[in-house]
Amino acid sequence: MNALNRKPGVTRSDTDGAARPDRDADVIVVGAGPTGLLLAGDLAEAGLAVTLLERRDGTTSNLSRALAVHARSLEQLDARGLADELIAGGHRLPGFQVFGKAVLPASRLPTRFPFVLITPQYEVERLLLRRARQAGVAFRHGAEVLGLDQDADGVTVHFRTTGEAVEEPAEGVGSLRAGYAVGTDGARSAVREAVGLSFPGKAVIRSVVLADVRLASPPDSPFMINAAPDAFALIGSFGDGWYRVIGWNRRAQAADDAPADLDEVREVTRLAFGTDYGMQDARWISRFRSDERQAPAYRVGRVFLAGDAAHIHSPAGGQGMNVGLQDAANLSWKLAAVVKGHSPDHLLDSYQDERHPVGTAVLRSSGAIIRLALVHSAPGRALRALGVQLLTRLRPLAQRAMGRVSGIDVAYPAERGAHRLTGRRAPDVRLADGGRLYALLRQGKFVLITPEGEPPEGMSAGPAPDRVVTATWESGRRTALLVRPDGHVAWATDATAPAERAAALRAALAHWTGSGSSSTIAVPAPAAARPLRPSEEI
Repeated sequence: MNALNRKPGVTRSDTDGAARPDRDADVIVVGAGPTGLLLAGDLAEAGLAVTLLERRDGTTSNLSRALAVHARSLEQLDARGLADELIAGGHRLPGFQVFGKAVLPASRLPTRFPFVLITPQYEVERLLLRRARQAGVAFRHGAEVLGLDQDADGVTVHFRTTGEAVEEPAEGVGSLRAGYAVGTDGARSAVREAVGLSFPGKAVIRSVVLADVRLASPPDSPFMINAAPDAFALIGSFGDGWYRVIGWNRRAQAADDAPADLDEVREVTRLAFGTDYGMQDARWISRFRSDERQAPAYRVGRVFLAGDAAHIHSPAGGQGMNVGLQDAANLSWKLAAVVKGHSPDHLLDSYQDERHPVGTAVLRSSGAIIRLALVHSAPGRALRALGVQLLTRLRPLAQRAMGRVSGIDVAYPAERGAHRLTGRRAPDVRLADGGRLYALLRQGKFVLITPEGEPPEGMSAGPAPDRVVTATWESGRRTALLVRPDGHVAWATDATAPAERAAALRAALAHWTGSGSSSTIAVPAPAAARPLRPSEEI
């Protein structure tokens, strides 16, 4: 390790705030977008030594990225104490209007956040960056990853620091050693390339224009998608007078790096909607291509991929940033448990088993929307019109579609014979003391919910108190429920016999929190995965 690798007093661990003597960090995260920031902040709050490498110089904002934060992401941010602040500066939408008349409603979602929040990605990054810094993450901006090596004991990441770096103004080449590394460094991921993973897929659509503009005659709906035979466009309101416009014109294709101007954005909007709504005062215009790609594996040894480094898809449905945030929430508690010795390394395999199918499903759903928008033939347009009628007339169908887009309906694999709630997202249930489940999840621990007046007998098995927090139902529900730190149900039982209930609870606590022999933890096989289902209240 050379002097370039040392940055004192920036991270925490279980004891003295430092990684092992032979390591610079417990975990190295590459990429300071929303996915990397949430992951790094989680790990640091759990007491791990974390270093985050980012190519940007620390002052460049990401204007070109997402604008929609869905309900499940807001729940994850709520579990970190950030949702209310983000919502206060954003614009709530009751749902999406697609192809003229169809509406995907968010107002009926079983969540504390029954809406789509429109806010710039940089606002999400701002809150997550503040949290990560407060937790003690060590940042190295202006650091370009050159490659990595891994062995049975750790990962060494090699990087080049430019003169624009904020934390390390001197240029140079260095390396950092950690137990694990996570690539959250986007579609052109250097981490993915370094571990030799392919990124199969294809370009779905090219020469898409994107702009933030003002509209002299704004539309009635704050979020709309519409298509014409040769064009489609999306308009979303930020709620402060600015609108995000994304459009594609079959007859005006240009190279990916060709400049775009306001006239081009006006034209594609007129083609799709019949008007440009008095478009003016563009503060930013860009052009991009939309690909559908997914890495075949999210884990290679001690190296993981998350967010756009693992999967990219069309912007339809606004799911990109949201899926990345949920990747991070799934991986962070597992990494923390393994690094601390509470769980065996093979718990980390469940990240692939749980999140890879979700990435595949999002590629399919967003791809279906964009392909419907691109249909050119008369039969294709008739089929799209039929789909719009079905969504308009069959409310449960529209609600189910929104449940999937929002992430609320994501369910993870469960072992055969498990309780029906196992693997499902836990809603923000009210507790007997007047609190909420997701407020308790801010402690980064498992939450055990038991019936009122019933002591959690299984707690006598001796689980470490820093791993589980207990609560009781506000209602008269008799189910005992163990919720993972990412807000999914780890275990549940409806058993009523005290001895049976206590034995099941002791086994669950040992299984999931490492209070017994951590080697007993089993992870459901991929074949046990069940498809996404409609929401089910607990």
